[in-house]
Amino acid sequence: MEKLKSSITNMTLVLTGVAVITGGILAYVNHATAGPIALQNKLTLQNGIKAVMGGGDLTVSNTDTVRQTDAKGKELTYIIYQTQDAAKNDIGAAVESTTGGFGGDLKVLVGFDPKGQILGYTILQHAETPGLGAKADKWFQKDGKSSIIGKNPATPLTVSKDGGDVDAITASTITSRAFLQAVNNAYKAYKATPIDGETGATPKKK
Repeated sequence: MEKLKSSITNMTLVLTGVAVITGGILAYVNHATAGPIALQNKLTLQNGIKAVMGGGDLTVSNTDTVRQTDAKGKELTYIIYQTQDAAKNDIGAAVESTTGGFGGDLKVLVGFDPKGQILGYTILQHAETPGLGAKADKWFQKDGKSSIIGKNPATPLTVSKDGGDVDAITASTITSRAFLQAVNNAYKAYKATPIDGETGATPKKK
């Protein structure tokens, strides 16, 4: 019996030691990769802004954060990247917008011209069924199945099943609704933040 107690004690000590070592390794790896991941995310965002604004030589002239409450009372946060061309002319803004999709959060970046027309978009993050995120990133593009490029969400964009004029992704109405809601919300946030900034938006340093 004494031998059994000894074995259990030794086993506990070994497992504890393994757990401590594994935790240390994970902490080190997390610390070592945090910098490169942050840099990659920054580059992805920069490239995304340029892409949704139509490309060319542009700069982010100001960054604002807008918080709005949706119909369900949930506070949503939007980040607006006001942009200028090489001649310092205001050319609109790229807006980060997140909404709930079929599998989880769906985050999009939408580019608007000064009149509110959609210049482009890209999917930054999604938790949809594998393949649906990729479809959403192409389906509504200029050369996609149901383009929203050039449309103005002053009249909210909706899928044809809900009486709108945007065709949903095949067999993915929920994802399509979530995507269009994110775009509509992005438009509202953009229009709530004119370039003069007198809207209660919270300026953020570049």
